[in-house]
Amino acid sequence: MEFDLPFIWAGLIAFAVIAYVVLDGFDLGVGILFPFLKDDKERDLAMNSVAPVWDGNETWLVLGGGGLFAVFPLAYATILPALYAPIIAMLLGLIFRGVSFEFRARADDSQFLWDFGFFGGSLVAALAQGIALGALVQGIAVENRAYAGGWWDWLTPFSLLTGVALAVGYTLLGATWLVMKTEGALAHRARSFSWIAGIATFMLIGAVSLWTPFLNPAYLARWFAWPTAIFSVVVPALLLGCAVIFYIGLRDFRDRLPFLAALGTFLLCYAGIGISFYPYIVPPSVTIWQAAGPDESLSFLLVGAVILVPMILAYTGYAYWIFRGKVDPDEGYH
Repeated sequence: MEFDLPFIWAGLIAFAVIAYVVLDGFDLGVGILFPFLKDDKERDLAMNSVAPVWDGNETWLVLGGGGLFAVFPLAYATILPALYAPIIAMLLGLIFRGVSFEFRARADDSQFLWDFGFFGGSLVAALAQGIALGALVQGIAVENRAYAGGWWDWLTPFSLLTGVALAVGYTLLGATWLVMKTEGALAHRARSFSWIAGIATFMLIGAVSLWTPFLNPAYLARWFAWPTAIFSVVVPALLLGCAVIFYIGLRDFRDRLPFLAALGTFLLCYAGIGISFYPYIVPPSVTIWQAAGPDESLSFLLVGAVILVPMILAYTGYAYWIFRGKVDPDEGYH
C-alpha cells in the first residue's frame, strides 16, 4: 500500500498551523486587551489565566515552520523571501510578548513598561500574522522555482484588511477566554469586549470573504463552480450557526459557549482558506507535490511525527485539563 506522503504532510502542517492559531490566538488576544483592563489586579488575573499554557501553545508554531522547512523546502524557500518583513515583525512581537510576560511578574516600578511590551508584542504579532496570511492568499510570484516578486508585494490593502481581521479575531478569542476563565468584574468587562469584538469579527470575515474570490480566477471557480460551490452554502451556514451559539452563550451567561463558538469560527475560516488553496501550497502556481522533498525524507520524518505529535497533544491536553475551571484571584504567577 502506497501513501501520498506530500498530502499527509500537508495535512499535518495544516493541523499544526490551526492548532497554533486557536491556542496561541487567545493568548495574543488577552495581550491586546491589556490596556483596556481596569487596573493591575485585573491585568494580573488575566495574565494568570494564560500563564500555565501560553508557552506550550507556541510549540505548534515551531512544528509548522520546521515541518515546512523539512518537508516542503521549495515552499519554504519561496514563502520566506516573499514575507520576510511580516515574519520578522511577528517573531519580534512574540519575543517582546514572552519577555514582558516573565519580567512583568517580577517588576515593581517598571511594570507599566512591561504591560506596554505585552500589549505591543501581542498586537504586532497578530497584525503580522494576518498580513502574512493575506499576502499568501493574494498570491506569490514564482519563476524558475524562486520568488520573483518585489520587497513590498506583501503590503496591499487586502493584506492590511486580513491583518486587522486576524487581530480583531484574536481579541475575540482573548475576550471569550476571559469570560470562560474569570469571574466578577473582569468577566463582566470581558463580556462587553466579546460583544464588540464578535460583531467586528463577523463583519471583517464577511469583507474578507467577499474580496477573496476576486483575487484569483481559481478561487472564484472553486467557490462558485459545481460541485465545490456547495461550500459557498455550507461554510456560511455553519458560520451563522457559530454566531447564534456565540449570541446565546453571552446572553444566557453560559461562559463556555462564546469561546467554543469563537474557536468554531476560526476553524471554519481556516477550512475556507484550505478550500481556496488546495492543491497549492504557494498559490497560485506551486502545488504540495511540486514543493515536497524526496519520499525517502518524508517517510523518515513521518516516523518522528507519528511519535511526537501524539506526545504534544497528550501534554497539551493534560495541561488544559489540570488548569481547567475558573482562575483563583488569590493565586499569582511564579
